[in-house]
Amino acid sequence: MNAPRTVLVLGSTGSIGTQALDVAARNRPLFRVAGIAAGGSDPGALAAQAIAHEVEVVAVTKATAVEDLQLALYAEAQRRGYARGEFRMPRILAGAGSVTELIDAIPADVVLNGMPGSQGLQPTLKTLETSATLALANKESLIAGGPLVLKAAKPGQLVPVDSEHSALAQALRGGRAEEVDRLVLTASGGPFRGRTREQMTGVTVEEALAHPTWSMGPLVTINSATLINKGLELIEARLLFDVPCDRIDVVVHPQSIVHSMVTFTDGSTIAQASPPDMRLPIALALHWPDRVPGAAPSCRWDQASAWTFEPLDDTAFPAVELARHAGTVGGCLPAVFNAANEELVAAFLAGNIGFTSIVDTVERVVGEASGWHREPRDIEDVFAAEKWARARAAEIARTGGK
Repeated sequence: MNAPRTVLVLGSTGSIGTQALDVAARNRPLFRVAGIAAGGSDPGALAAQAIAHEVEVVAVTKATAVEDLQLALYAEAQRRGYARGEFRMPRILAGAGSVTELIDAIPADVVLNGMPGSQGLQPTLKTLETSATLALANKESLIAGGPLVLKAAKPGQLVPVDSEHSALAQALRGGRAEEVDRLVLTASGGPFRGRTREQMTGVTVEEALAHPTWSMGPLVTINSATLINKGLELIEARLLFDVPCDRIDVVVHPQSIVHSMVTFTDGSTIAQASPPDMRLPIALALHWPDRVPGAAPSCRWDQASAWTFEPLDDTAFPAVELARHAGTVGGCLPAVFNAANEELVAAFLAGNIGFTSIVDTVERVVGEASGWHREPRDIEDVFAAEKWARARAAEIARTGGK
């Protein structure tokens, strides 16, 4: 039997990170978690993960969280019955650069990047400098730094974790690149499927956070409600699979069983189907290209079920077409699209803007971003585009669009 793959989990206390650690715990002959990273706002959870997986290094981006984490580690060890000195205290790295330090510190076979937002870009680029496979759940880093990430990635080094892109990667095994006609991303439709734009003007934060299928963090959940998330996935699919944006479709599939499809030039469509459970794409990404037996339950064919598909209402949900424009233009515009959205989601969660203002304002910022159509020269270019987008989005939100 081969030695287990050494894994780093970035964003370990988030939804993807906790499920990745669950996959690793269930498959210890396959995976050894050597390091974890998180913001540090939940030191108790981070300590429990560190001790359960006997990790060598823990990184916290919040520099002031070190003492709280140390205390939490001792408390967790005591709770598990360890006497002082019986367990090995992991090395703690702290501060803004701690995640890239972690990647430098431990030679890994796989780095799972489940960090939220565009803060995942530097760890993505750092991982690609190594020989490790990058299991990418942080779509924003690919979207924001697209040309830089693709230039840095070695053949086969970038493996998607998102259920939709994992589905596409699996379906694409069914034919050669020149045989691909269209990619089809499926969307649950979110909590407001079927509503008109007018019916969404008074949506509350609580309503927008009630996703019908998936349990996710607040940013991704709001993005799913606006369908910005599906727009980001369209750009991600363009970058991952080198298929133009005008050959990537989005279809609403409320049951969330078919995770995406590929239509080939002969008229055949291959779909990947499974009950909604992120452990399946996570396990496949960690063990790519091989599957992990029993990663998640399969569909039951001895029970009646119905799958439905319907076109996306682009009038009620204009985010996908806006993303298609940003992805087609390319350059730094996807970074502007993503950063403006992050700023506006934060404003909505704080109660400062309405729900429909999120996409309306992103559209306005993208429309004003003609200076950012060029490709980024380096990571500082990406950050400059994001800084401009955030500032402009905040200004429009603050002044009510004036």
